[in-house]
Amino acid sequence: MLAHLLANGFRGNVKLIYIDPPFDSGADYVRKVSLRGAKGTAKIDGENYELGEQIQYTDIWANDNYLQFTYERLQLHNELLAPSGSIVLRCDSTKALHLRCLMDEIFGADKTFKNGIIWFYRRWPTNTPTFQAMHDNLFWYTKCNENSHGFNKLYEPASDRTLSDYGGKRLTTIKTEDGSSVKRETEETSLGVPLRDAWEIRREHPRGNEHTDYPAQKPAELLERLLLALSRPGDLVLDSFIGSGTTAAAAQRLGRRWIGCDINKGAIQTTFKRVQAIILEQIKTAGQGSLTLTDGSRVPNELAGEENPTPAQHAFTVWRVNDYDLAIQHNEAVNLACEHVGVERNRSDGFFDGTLGKALAKIIPFGHPLSPSDLDEVRRELDARPDEDRPARLRAKVTRRKNRLHVEIKDFISPRIIERLEQRAGIVKPKIDDWRAMVDCVMIDTAYNGTVFNVALSDIPERKTDFVNGHCDFPAPADKVVVAIKVIDMLGEEVLVTAEA
Repeated sequence: MLAHLLANGFRGNVKLIYIDPPFDSGADYVRKVSLRGAKGTAKIDGENYELGEQIQYTDIWANDNYLQFTYERLQLHNELLAPSGSIVLRCDSTKALHLRCLMDEIFGADKTFKNGIIWFYRRWPTNTPTFQAMHDNLFWYTKCNENSHGFNKLYEPASDRTLSDYGGKRLTTIKTEDGSSVKRETEETSLGVPLRDAWEIRREHPRGNEHTDYPAQKPAELLERLLLALSRPGDLVLDSFIGSGTTAAAAQRLGRRWIGCDINKGAIQTTFKRVQAIILEQIKTAGQGSLTLTDGSRVPNELAGEENPTPAQHAFTVWRVNDYDLAIQHNEAVNLACEHVGVERNRSDGFFDGTLGKALAKIIPFGHPLSPSDLDEVRRELDARPDEDRPARLRAKVTRRKNRLHVEIKDFISPRIIERLEQRAGIVKPKIDDWRAMVDCVMIDTAYNGTVFNVALSDIPERKTDFVNGHCDFPAPADKVVVAIKVIDMLGEEVLVTAEA
């Protein structure tokens, strides 16, 4: 993406870059997965139980891979920056020191580092063994070490005394006709005191007007402050990890040109819909008043550029500039391959990438041809773990009753689900009252040929609280036939059994 921009005329033309890259948080960004059934069906001490999570995108790296990944991209960002441009990187404390060192090396540690900004937010208190994390870091660097980058001073409210001492708004007490006293301004109202380097901004709320359900979405107010301080209307802004599209949305509102990039198709789709809605609203309300921010405050005229700022554009296009199915990092390729094939990822395994049914799966790097030494390495790993395989077990019965065949699932057990429940439950044993709570769906091939499974009948409950039936019947052919029953559990593991009838 970045190389494409460099090759197509954007070198040295970007005024502001904001990046919110993976920062090795050691976590996957996920959606929760629960067992089937109503409250209390799958339970620990009578409580509804969440089985686990499915990954939407991952932020777990080997340390050297992570640093190399970031270093290479920061170099390209430096080439894209205009001589008077700025770059802001957001991270938490996980890799803050490492990222500062990388940015010092690429942009220079002398005068190009301008600020470290603390973004403070409130969280619901949790019982952690350390001080609870409630802030992120923003590192602001410029392309050159002079003060030619352009800085638009922002202001924040302050007490009357602070404003008076600062030389801003001064208030005097004036007696009115009824004998009461009020404070009146004797000078023009000040915008406040200069904004400091600790910002308290509420995190994106799940019920907020712009919530997109995208993991780690950032509040619009955060990006609006950065854009107002470090760019002017018409400037070009770049976010190469666009995610939920907050940077593009803020830039569109503030009359900046923007480019957003992401390797995740879901991110592009989310950003597309979000910005398109803003543009439609801007077209509809053109000329109806001054620009306001998401916190309700009005943009100062000197920063907005005009009383009713005109958007820099009323249209945009989406480009696919690389073949990401091939030219991607190995960890990203593994995610795509596992998703396509149906491999369940296992982050705790240091060698295998996951499981496909009851088989362990290993993804070889795309640019590395499979060799005998690779196979030998897999064989040695398997020899070292003889008790690894613990597949799910399915017990089913197929009977012929006159002119119909009857299929009945007698029992199903998933050791992986039980193990995961036990890990999450601690010393309290999980209780599953009905085996169907572990089953996502059932599919039946009424005439299995031993090679290709053709779905003739399926049992897929519409709601998470519903169970599969666990039995069915259908017309029986004149001759004997092999019936195949496939069960997929809530973690995606498949079990296939056959019976002749």
